[in-house]
Amino acid sequence: MAILVTGGAGYIGSVAVEDLHKNGETVVVLDNLVYGHRAAIDANIPFYEGNIGDKKLVAKILQEHKIDSVMHFSAFAYVGESVEKPAKYYANNFVQTVSLLDVLLENNVTKFIFSSTCATYGEPQYVPIDEKHPQSPTNPYGWSKFMVERALEDYERAYGLKFVALRYFNACGASANCGEHHDPETHLIPLILFAAQGKRDSISIFGNDYLTKDGTAVRDYIHIADLSAAHLLALDYLRGGGESQFINLGNGNGYSVKEVIEAAREITGKEIKSVIAPRRAGDPSHLVADAKKARETLGWNPKFPRIEEIIQSAWTWHEANPNGYSVNSPNK
Repeated sequence: MAILVTGGAGYIGSVAVEDLHKNGETVVVLDNLVYGHRAAIDANIPFYEGNIGDKKLVAKILQEHKIDSVMHFSAFAYVGESVEKPAKYYANNFVQTVSLLDVLLENNVTKFIFSSTCATYGEPQYVPIDEKHPQSPTNPYGWSKFMVERALEDYERAYGLKFVALRYFNACGASANCGEHHDPETHLIPLILFAAQGKRDSISIFGNDYLTKDGTAVRDYIHIADLSAAHLLALDYLRGGGESQFINLGNGNGYSVKEVIEAAREITGKEIKSVIAPRRAGDPSHLVADAKKARETLGWNPKFPRIEEIIQSAWTWHEANPNGYSVNSPNK
């Protein structure tokens, strides 16, 4: 039997594909390459370019490859864009996912691992954030993921779908072969490294008057290798008959923006100029996960919790791939 990985050419999905393949699993990738990169996927792994909402294509893949479980990474994930273009996000992230679920159930595929997000929690009422924290997203991106979570619960009750929804905090870092290449790039660590490479003049710090240890926002950064490992553990959990779960993925400790910049200066040996900019609307001061449930339910323990390890892996990849995947593939 095989595993279908949707969005498998994307940042996190490509690492999961890499790890599944190393573990001897039969993997099939579906990605529309809007944000993914064909070059991130081993040429020997079956790859289909298309949308998860294409029911005929999905049914063909399921039947031809004898798929028995799905890891679903496909999503648009720009928060600001989701505010400007909510229809795009609800159509892609929610409506197409429901279409995918329908085809899976029609073909008796009932194991589903969902790439969710801490954005479903919204403004934190307390930290660290556990799975019982109230969910009230502050943007359409978060709502689109929240709506999928509700659909998963309903599909389990009505149709017997079994799922694990993994709520990521700040994904970062790189594996030996796969790294972060977004266009546009909005994530802090690659933007800092772009400054180190001379691709930008400076890095902006959005607000330095938060009630934190140094006035800058604190986030929980988690290495994509640890995220991928959690997906493989979730697959084993469902194969073993585990019940459906919502599970946070984070290291449980936070780093401020200033701490991340300083760590990058040490690792790269570059000055990395920073400038203070106004706070961004809706940015909370602290976002840190309580990941006790991931440890207890999946047996998951992050191997790369230190920000220095995370940045070093990203820096190594960006130095080896200064243009990301662009030079390797016509599909970005």
